[in-house]
Amino acid sequence: MSVMQRAENTATSALGETPPDIETPRLLLCCLLPDSIRAGLSGDLRAIERQLRASVPIDLIQEPAVLKYAYAQLIADANYLPWSARAIVLKESREMVGHLRFHSRPDPEYLHPYVRDAVELGYVVFAAHRRRGYALEALMGAMYWARDKYGVRRLVVSVSPGNTPSLALIAQAGFRKIGEHVDSEDGAEHIYLRDELSQ
Repeated sequence: MSVMQRAENTATSALGETPPDIETPRLLLCCLLPDSIRAGLSGDLRAIERQLRASVPIDLIQEPAVLKYAYAQLIADANYLPWSARAIVLKESREMVGHLRFHSRPDPEYLHPYVRDAVELGYVVFAAHRRRGYALEALMGAMYWARDKYGVRRLVVSVSPGNTPSLALIAQAGFRKIGEHVDSEDGAEHIYLRDELSQ
């Protein structure tokens, strides 16, 4: 049995069932299960489509960073699954239009220099589906899920200072800058916080 299969068994045992979808007016944020993550990393979109009951574009495996990250995190911590990669699926057409993930479970050590009792999240909307408000809707849905399900009231995002669309989006979502750092892969990033998350 592979390490990932053991992680999947542990996650299934710990959770008892697939983490429920996060629902917004137009979207479902559907957790990608370990088996689907493995399939995606091997180039098998059909397995992911079967799990999601939705069409999945080639974008997901052409830029598989989210799958690689989820794979590594789930090997390290099977209880990460509810926070792991989620497909952003349109309710009406059952199309996957992007993905969202929390970088860890709440209050990770790497955020301690900036804030405590927070969790960081990231999101991608595929190019063909941008400028329709999906990113903001998914972001807000995930934030309120973290608050309602786990009591998390501090959310962090990291954005390149040159990423004008994302900077506009997080400003709209109520984030404020709290720091800067240099990511080993993405270069300079500014760190933004939304705290005291309320209704």
